[in-house]
Amino acid sequence: MSTAVEVDDLRFAHTGADLPALERVSFRVSAGESVALLGPSGAGKTTLLALLDGRLQGWSGRVSVLGAPLDPDLPPPSARRSDTGFVFQEFALVERSTVLRNVLNGRLGRMSPLRALMGSSTKHDLEIARTVLADCGISDLAERRVDSLSGGQRQRVAIARCLAQEPRLILADEPVSNLDPARAGEILALLAGAAQARGATALFSSHQPDLARRFAQRIIGMRAGRIAFDVPTSELNDDATAELYREVEPIPGIGLRAVS
Repeated sequence: MSTAVEVDDLRFAHTGADLPALERVSFRVSAGESVALLGPSGAGKTTLLALLDGRLQGWSGRVSVLGAPLDPDLPPPSARRSDTGFVFQEFALVERSTVLRNVLNGRLGRMSPLRALMGSSTKHDLEIARTVLADCGISDLAERRVDSLSGGQRQRVAIARCLAQEPRLILADEPVSNLDPARAGEILALLAGAAQARGATALFSSHQPDLARRFAQRIIGMRAGRIAFDVPTSELNDDATAELYREVEPIPGIGLRAVS
């Protein structure tokens, strides 16, 4: 099986920070795999996903995404950008625009520069947008403005926009942290199912062990910028999870506080 993400001895520090955000991080993700990054706030999950998305430079180590090495000093070439889709925690939608227009924005990277600049969609772009709207269960919202939608509906739009890119790798940063438990399960089921149906690789971050167990094949635990464990979901136990959250915060979904 081919490798979708390969990270070796990665280190990254934010400008002015006393400690690195990521330190000695190494792991691999196979193509088509669904992997959760689990850990408390400040563990380095968001930083790692942003780096894999090509939005951070100035790191050291070796990182390869979809078979192409990332340059620690340069963003990825624009020709490769659409192969990686990103679902943001805060949705990152154009609030005053329609759902369909937001989803079509996901096609911009697949258009010629002139067509993208003009925002001129082809029949093929519209067909893909309509298909992903249906897949995400929001076809009836196509002409609604985003600022009229609920949080769960907004996240479905964000996922549809990502899928419209036709990405081979889907990165999702705490995609359900703003939703209630029932909606969170629905959204992660949608995200994981859509990735699997398309043969895409999915790497999402979470601070909720129960949700990670339900929707990931493998779980990478992170604490203080380092990998604490990397196990198949079936091998994740409460002791390992408690260690992640030790002296940090209550453990979501377990109902107890980790102690030293």
